[in-house]
Amino acid sequence: MRFSKMHGAGNDFVVLDLRDGRAPPSPALCRALADRRRGVGCDQILTIERGDDAAVVARYGIFNADGSRAGQCGNGARCVAAWLRRDAAGAGRPLPDRFEVDSPAGRHLVQFTADGRVRLDMGRPDFAPARIPLAGLDAADEYRLATSAGEVRFGAVSMGNPHAVLRVDRVDDAPVDAVGPALQRDPAFPDSVNVGFVEVVDRARLRLRVYERGVGETLACGSGACAAAVVAMRRGWVDRAVDVALPGGVLHIEWPSDDAGVAMSGPATFVFEGDWIDEPT
Repeated sequence: MRFSKMHGAGNDFVVLDLRDGRAPPSPALCRALADRRRGVGCDQILTIERGDDAAVVARYGIFNADGSRAGQCGNGARCVAAWLRRDAAGAGRPLPDRFEVDSPAGRHLVQFTADGRVRLDMGRPDFAPARIPLAGLDAADEYRLATSAGEVRFGAVSMGNPHAVLRVDRVDDAPVDAVGPALQRDPAFPDSVNVGFVEVVDRARLRLRVYERGVGETLACGSGACAAAVVAMRRGWVDRAVDVALPGGVLHIEWPSDDAGVAMSGPATFVFEGDWIDEPT
């Protein structure tokens, strides 16, 4: 099985081409591929699949390192777009600078910019508790929960997957390993949650760490950067266009107004190609 290893700002992926009709990877295969000592090593596995609509170049699936399915991955979407563009060029069918792909969370417009980055339409954020989903709490800009790690104050939003965003004074000192798992197992998040810890540097810059569901802390999280940015924008902490600095790199997030979609720009990098020959036991 041929694969590509890629990353977007340090958030790394194994990309599998399943357009020939092969079945998606089993949870055991996902765990084997993602293993950083015995496998390829990655945060998520991305599957390239045939689209159901002629308007899209392809669709893609997202699998976490533990084998569970994910609904959204902004860094992964950029890598999928770059993979499709390279594959099309190699086959003599170059793609335009703008095209659409389908994801588990819906359709996305991707655009390749002059500086080599990929701009992605992430869709509208959804703050309704039932859509996140967030159970047992009424809609609010700030929620409070008594968790196993103490009381936690956070904003919550869906970017096609659930996010909790906590403001901290210094992201370097954030209790990521304690609060992240505590929120993920709290009954208030019936589908678990991605937990972001955000530091407001100034009106145009955030620093962020994200504890992802099914993965743990990652070097970058595209949907997490969008979630942190829109929560901060909605609270009036920052302007409507910000750079979000994660441990693995910087993503640029724009949300022109509350009724607009979110745009994310960032890198998509090829690391190496390989063949996987072992079946998981």
